[in-house]
Amino acid sequence: MTSDSPTGDELAGVFVRASGLLLSAEAVSTALLLITSTAEEVFPGAVGAGLTLVDRDGRRVTAAATDDVVARADALQYELGEGPCLTAYEQRVVVRIDDVDREDRWPRWVEAVRGTGPRAVLSAPVVAGAETLGAMKVYAAEPGVYGEREERLLENFATQAAVLLANTRTADDARHISDRLKDALRGREVIALAKGIVIARDGADERAAFLALTDLAQRRGTTLREAAEDLVRSTVDRPTRTP
Repeated sequence: MTSDSPTGDELAGVFVRASGLLLSAEAVSTALLLITSTAEEVFPGAVGAGLTLVDRDGRRVTAAATDDVVARADALQYELGEGPCLTAYEQRVVVRIDDVDREDRWPRWVEAVRGTGPRAVLSAPVVAGAETLGAMKVYAAEPGVYGEREERLLENFATQAAVLLANTRTADDARHISDRLKDALRGREVIALAKGIVIARDGADERAAFLALTDLAQRRGTTLREAAEDLVRSTVDRPTRTP
């Protein structure tokens, strides 16, 4: 990696910022794009970074991509049913290609992607507990630019992406957060999220946030859970602001 790569503290700040976007109800795609955009800046020679999600029926989608190079390379993997990103997802391992022109593990994908931009590829599984949600990847324009250090770094990025997804997805369906967020948050989870919104909005501490929710429920004549659901729903429905 280059000498001007971000430190661990700087990367932690990016991940905290992404979590903050969720607490203030920014779109999940915005948070994921923040992570992938940061990955593109961090990894040497990167021409793009992205995140693939796979649903329980095996459908694959690129949930975040910083460049058309990523979208095209991913689409070829989905179409052909092979490639480093899919292998990272299926086998839950980090996959590295040092040089696409000399790679023979995925012959159809390599032949299709050769000459389109990527020469080196690094993919890491996005794992939440016992479930693999997808894979994160970076593509580089030059061969041989990634090593073990970059593998560990990408695992760190993939872990943070998994945390964001796991914290906002339900156990019943971990792959439809954007459509189901308003209906899926229930019980203690929705109360915790509502408290986070109050904390982020008002600068309150946790106790004050809880009291504010309690007061809101009393004034509306609803339960605490219903008041929390209303607050989360109204916040999610606001137009997305650029961070």
